[in-house]
Amino acid sequence: MIEYALPPLVAVLAWWLGTSVVMVLDGLPRDTFRFTLGIATLLAAAALVCISRSALQTSHAAAYAGFVCAVLVWGWHELTFLTGWLTGPRRSACSAPLHEPTRLREAVLAILWHELAILGMLGLIAAITWNAVNQVALATFTLLWVMRLSAKLNLFLGVRNLGEQFLPPHLTYLPSYFRRRAMNALLPLVLLAAGAVVVALIREAPSLQGGARTANLLLASMLVLALAEHLLMVLPWQGTALWRWALRRQAAATATATAAAAAAASGSTP
Repeated sequence: MIEYALPPLVAVLAWWLGTSVVMVLDGLPRDTFRFTLGIATLLAAAALVCISRSALQTSHAAAYAGFVCAVLVWGWHELTFLTGWLTGPRRSACSAPLHEPTRLREAVLAILWHELAILGMLGLIAAITWNAVNQVALATFTLLWVMRLSAKLNLFLGVRNLGEQFLPPHLTYLPSYFRRRAMNALLPLVLLAAGAVVVALIREAPSLQGGARTANLLLASMLVLALAEHLLMVLPWQGTALWRWALRRQAAATATATAAAAAAASGSTP
């Protein structure tokens, strides 16, 4: 029974803890970002080494190692984006929110370097696990990328809950590229497709052995969490309770930055 119960627990813990750590670090003063990114880069590099080694093994431990290390590497990308270090060439609000071609072009420019970096990392993980027996790290990173890309597309097309409260002060221009509406045509298709993949992974798991079964259950669990995040975009309530304590830190940072900007503006006024 533990073979079936432990993977969902590990996936939930990795998802919640990873999100919480990124939010807390991003809520710290901006002069801490360089140190934070330095440590995060070292951890990501160590995670890549672990991925290359665990890819050669088919044990349960190797499946967990590949999964957790892929989440660590993904966390590095999230941290580089949310700290504002690796976003895109455009760092301002949309110049014409009601003109769709302009909004699309500028939205791409706002996240371009971030997306290219993710694709580069995806290629690197594929290269270091090429022909390896354990592909859970590559599958996990790919899943995270696809579902996060889906979330961005849904935000662009329009959803009820935009999640602005999760953005730090230096990225408050991003919601100008979002749309607020009850639903869009893409979201149901994503939910159906991802749900079918979850069912397929779970149905296949009993026929697998060792780390392969664990990998399937880890991926299915993470995909269920991604589906829950998508549903929260359109439900009539916001799922911020799990991170309320981290959001308080971010709100405090926003208030401090706003007060500092107001003081600077006041001091420069003749």
